Amino acid sequence: MIAQTMDRIGAIFDADNHYWEASDAFTRHRDPKFMDRGLRVVEKDGKLRYYFGEKPHPILPGPGDAHGRPVPGSLLDYFAGKASHDPHNSQLWSEAPAAHPEWFNRDARLKVMDAQGLEACWMFPSHGVCIEGPMRDDIEASLHIISAFNRWIDEDWGFAYQDRIFGVPLLSLSSLDHALAELEWVLSRGARVIALRNGPVFTQDGPRSPADPVFDPFWARVEEAGVTVTAHIGFEDGYEAVDAAIGRLWGLDLEGKTKTISVGHAGSFGFDAQLIHMLQKHRLISDFAAVLIAHGLFVRFPRLRVAFIENGGMWVGSLLHSLQVSHAQNPGMFAMNPVDQFHRNCWVAPFVEDDVADLAKHLPVERILFGSDWPHAEGVGEPRDFFKNLASFSAADQQRIMKDNARELTFA
Repeated sequence: MIAQTMDRIGAIFDADNHYWEASDAFTRHRDPKFMDRGLRVVEKDGKLRYYFGEKPHPILPGPGDAHGRPVPGSLLDYFAGKASHDPHNSQLWSEAPAAHPEWFNRDARLKVMDAQGLEACWMFPSHGVCIEGPMRDDIEASLHIISAFNRWIDEDWGFAYQDRIFGVPLLSLSSLDHALAELEWVLSRGARVIALRNGPVFTQDGPRSPADPVFDPFWARVEEAGVTVTAHIGFEDGYEAVDAAIGRLWGLDLEGKTKTISVGHAGSFGFDAQLIHMLQKHRLISDFAAVLIAHGLFVRFPRLRVAFIENGGMWVGSLLHSLQVSHAQNPGMFAMNPVDQFHRNCWVAPFVEDDVADLAKHLPVERILFGSDWPHAEGVGEPRDFFKNLASFSAADQQRIMKDNARELTFA
């Protein structure tokens, strides 16, 4: 049945594809005066590595073409909770970048997309989504480096290459004027999808809600242009204070300075850090979506389209339940039903290991996106493997999820 449906649907549209960043991705277009600020690319122990000041990036080793990469899909069972492999085991990072031009070159990627049966894809950074948070103490450098990175994306991948590869530029609201100028530039270069960090906005005056009316000129232009805004998971230290507060309240040791209460072994990160990770797993994305709704963004801009990518889908039901309860208990808290707002303005790409049928209990099929996360280790080995997650759906609904929804968001 699935095979027949796959044949009938034909080429699919992947809302979560990735490249690996080349060594000059963050430096090619940087002004020399920013070379020692924000994210730095430096040689250490014979390898190019990412640094912030004198500290290495908390999770990224360095440029994608300078380090071994994992086999696509090799950690699917780990992230699904079916295996205990350490994702930082060096044996997993064994693929030589030079053997995979499709991870770095758009024409080589098109050939692979043809073989994989992909009509088109949204192409996200692998490392770029993990840099804004650690640069929050130097907003000027952060904005410059993100802009320089967007120029690299445009040159190497394009924002709408052959209307098949839609490289997703990164934008930041840390400066409204800068955000407006950068938005106009990416629109002039053909961007149809943009990305914002899903978290509080870092500004010179402290953190702010992305739905604060001060940012309305940006959202008005986004709505006018009809581009889709995505919130893709990345490295987020905007919630460090929340993690620390929870740690203090429960007597957890997140830095390994004292003896833990653990009764077992929790791998290289330690028991307490793993416990915090479990407690916080869906907190940020759920809070982000709730704040957009609670602060009236979709009431002021009813035609905005926000897609939550690689943040999973299991948080949606709980959030919508909480929003509905608050709406019923506090008449007038929301200008319109918050669940209706989410259903009208929001799309969700579940994790490849999620129960998509469960997500569909809370979200219309027209709002569910297929994303393979290829070529990442936590994704599927082949994009079309995702069809297995849709066995209980009708053929029409499978086509919606695997193709039509992303296509409509891109070309509408």
